[in-house]
Amino acid sequence: MSGCTAHAFGSALGIPITSYLALKNALGRRFAIETAVLAHLDRFLGPSALTPDRFAAWCITLAHLMPTVRRNRMRIVRNLCLYLRRTDPGCFVPDPSSFPALHAPRRPHIFTEDQIVRLLRVAADLGPASKSPLRADVYRLAIVLLYTAGLRRGELVRLVLSDYDAGDRTLLVRASKFHKSRLVALSQDGVREFDRYLRARRRLPHDPAAPLLVSSSGGLRAYAGASIRMGLCDLFRLADVRTARGDLPRVHDLRHTYAVHALLRWYRAGVDVQAKLPILATAMGHVSVASTAYYLALVEPIAEAASVRFAGHCRDILAPASDAGGDR
Repeated sequence: MSGCTAHAFGSALGIPITSYLALKNALGRRFAIETAVLAHLDRFLGPSALTPDRFAAWCITLAHLMPTVRRNRMRIVRNLCLYLRRTDPGCFVPDPSSFPALHAPRRPHIFTEDQIVRLLRVAADLGPASKSPLRADVYRLAIVLLYTAGLRRGELVRLVLSDYDAGDRTLLVRASKFHKSRLVALSQDGVREFDRYLRARRRLPHDPAAPLLVSSSGGLRAYAGASIRMGLCDLFRLADVRTARGDLPRVHDLRHTYAVHALLRWYRAGVDVQAKLPILATAMGHVSVASTAYYLALVEPIAEAASVRFAGHCRDILAPASDAGGDR
């Protein structure tokens, strides 16, 4: 009920909304955004029932938002209505065909190895700042972990010193998306960069529960996600790393790159890629391979590697037959 207690739902839907959110919280869903959206709907409805007209009027209050945000908020209300219909067959359920259209997702930027090397060089040249005495070391480690371990930005900034096991060469990612924790095996480069960072960090207090990425020598405060994002975007600019359209990449593109480069290594090594995909899904903290597929953009190197693999398996079938028997 932790997600519900901050809101007193007083509309005609107040009790059903509270029950719905309690169920989702019991299933382990954080539902923070959903709670806020339903609280907004609750305040709008007051004593009125949720009818097609009232839903349309509520949607007008979202007109200042981007289409994708509006669609997601309308979908949240629709999911509530589907829940209510289980016990009330006559309950109004919004028609999703009337929701704003989905926008085309932005194509991820897949970093080249040369671009990663340039980012590391630029990061190494960063000087210390008053609020970030280990700025160069922090950003080098951030790039290496995002690229070689496929971490999410939020996972990176929540790491504490005790999450790293130097003996097993693993990193514990605690209660991340969908409350899932996982152990991530670090690459040789990841271990080397981790040990390098820890040597630089030894001059600061060493509490196992202290943040890994330290932004303040006095208070030992962790970097905020927004601070890491802005710092990495500055690195992209300094290293002149741009997308095909000339924009700066997103930090999340490093996670896309981790997945794509893993796929490329497997293709080039001649291993069974389908058998490896569940391993990649586990390493990325996904519930299923279907979630991992979102990160596997069909970029040219993957298409080329897949074509070479296909040709190797089917060469005998696709090779032109001998023409000794005349026309066929």
